[in-house]
Amino acid sequence: MELQQTIRIRRSIRSYTNKPIPQETIRTLLNAAVQAPSAMNSQPWAFAVIQNAAALKVLSDASKRYLVSSLTDASPLAKYRDLLSEPNFDVFYGASTLVLILAKPNNPRPLEDCQLAAENLMLAACDNGLGTCFIGFANIYLDTPAGKKEQGIPEDYQVAATIVVGEPKEPLAPMDKKPPEVVFWKEA
Repeated sequence: MELQQTIRIRRSIRSYTNKPIPQETIRTLLNAAVQAPSAMNSQPWAFAVIQNAAALKVLSDASKRYLVSSLTDASPLAKYRDLLSEPNFDVFYGASTLVLILAKPNNPRPLEDCQLAAENLMLAACDNGLGTCFIGFANIYLDTPAGKKEQGIPEDYQVAATIVVGEPKEPLAPMDKKPPEVVFWKEA
């Protein structure tokens, strides 16, 4: 697939088959992720992969409980309270794989660098016919002390990206996007 085509059709997928993704494929995506630029070539990322349906269910439920208990009416996420309270709602949308991108401490710009790695991973997945979705609901919980302890994430690491990877139920297709809003453009 050509890069521009991959960029155009990559989108967040929220409906997956339960087909497992081979470890070799995930390693290919991780290798694409680490090709991202980073501040001072610090490469501040580490990865964790969960490919266990029972573990994903437990993590989905824990993420929902945490969010519902911490939401205030003023929170931008308050509109999702009913959805998060739904017992059958899976924050991972049935995907077979969850990839965590962890920002290691003592680096110049670790979160930004890890976000660049995340986009590389998502583009590589799309290029391989796979769907991805950044799961903010789980990211919030996993970056808490309880979430880190439950998953074995070092305390001083930050959870920079929580991305599901799976085989989409529907074919990937371009989405309409707004044109770029250029606030200013200075020329010589």
